[in-house]
Amino acid sequence: MTTPKAKLAGLALIAVLCAGFTLGLTAPAWAGFDEGDAAYHRGDYATALREWRPLAEQGNADAQYNLGVMYDKGLGVTQDYAQAAKWYRKAADQGDLFAQTSLGLMYYTGQGVPQDYAQAAKWYRKAAEQGVAEAQTYLGFMYGEGLGVPQDYARAVTWYRKAAEQGVAEAQFNLGIMYAEGQGRPRDYVQAYMWVKLAASRLPPGEGRDIAVRNRNTVESKMTPAQISEAQKLAREWKPK
Repeated sequence: MTTPKAKLAGLALIAVLCAGFTLGLTAPAWAGFDEGDAAYHRGDYATALREWRPLAEQGNADAQYNLGVMYDKGLGVTQDYAQAAKWYRKAADQGDLFAQTSLGLMYYTGQGVPQDYAQAAKWYRKAAEQGVAEAQTYLGFMYGEGLGVPQDYARAVTWYRKAAEQGVAEAQFNLGIMYAEGQGRPRDYVQAYMWVKLAASRLPPGEGRDIAVRNRNTVESKMTPAQISEAQKLAREWKPK
């Protein structure tokens, strides 16, 4: 992004994604998994841990991922990023998409592992290529900023679009900013307005939404009435894929 304001806005919105992951991608037919899942959802983390740990040690990738989350968040255990990374890696190595994304985030932040942007991009890519919208958003960010990969605005746009089309507001916002700045695609205020408007409508109240609204208004100030009308129509008709 060419102005500090636009760049900082993108960074602020990206940061909220780390709260988006949830436990229990599937409920495999392993004795104790369902019991752990039920215990977790009623807030009985000690029981969830007791049910899931043996499964994780036996190689169940879902249980491994869930243990990673519990250590990551300090649920039923003392928060321990190194243990979280250990269990995420075990699940990620088996192809668990959420674990791959979470491990990528740990490499990005340097929590539990040495900070390594190349490793972060590697793990994001594994999940992004299989359609995980959060990983696609992160990978777009890495390409946009040149972190762990060569800076490539065109690839950033490609990955942001994949996530934006699935409804990730942060990706919609960053895609809109790139259209507004002419990064990776020719400048297009109609596309910029549409995506930033969608992001503003989907973000929860708070700083992220306020940033999106301000940027939407900035883009709108550069548009003709006909362009605004077209962009609003596109936003109204948009549906996630």
